[in-house]
Amino acid sequence: MKATKVAPTGIERTFGDDEIIVTKTDPRGLLTYANDVFLRLSALTEDEAIGRPHSLIRHPDMPRAVFKLLWDTLKSRQELFAYVVNLASDGAHYWVLAHVTPSFDQNGHLVGYHSSRRRPEQAAVTAAAELYRRLSAEERRHNSTPEALDAGWSMLQDTLSNRGQTYDEFVWELTNGSAS
Repeated sequence: MKATKVAPTGIERTFGDDEIIVTKTDPRGLLTYANDVFLRLSALTEDEAIGRPHSLIRHPDMPRAVFKLLWDTLKSRQELFAYVVNLASDGAHYWVLAHVTPSFDQNGHLVGYHSSRRRPEQAAVTAAAELYRRLSAEERRHNSTPEALDAGWSMLQDTLSNRGQTYDEFVWELTNGSAS
């Protein structure tokens, strides 16, 4: 199996406007499905991906605070749209506009998560990357993971509050091309 804990190479990979990355996980976040676009971009085979944590593509520059927001939102049975940079198993990275939703059975019990990702516009990536750089820098200033997460979370909330926005509003501002 390929090692997926590789250092970023700085090489950016992209995909077509007509392509969608699709993955599904169980409630613990283990991949149960990955489409061919995901496999190509992540430089993984199906055997290397299925059964592994979705976090195997986590880029080290992705702030913990954004993942806290993601999991808090999903645990409240809500969907989330987010800009995310992922790390492929060969060290390349790729940006996505992710739409993540919890999946329920007919009785309303959580059975997993579904994520569809599209290629984002470059202006949105630039704006999201700037925010994420600041959040990650703040998180790196702290020695313990809980302190780092708390610091990043506080900075994210302060940043959004100063903008008069929720994270959803920030994402849609970027998505609709009115980033400032």
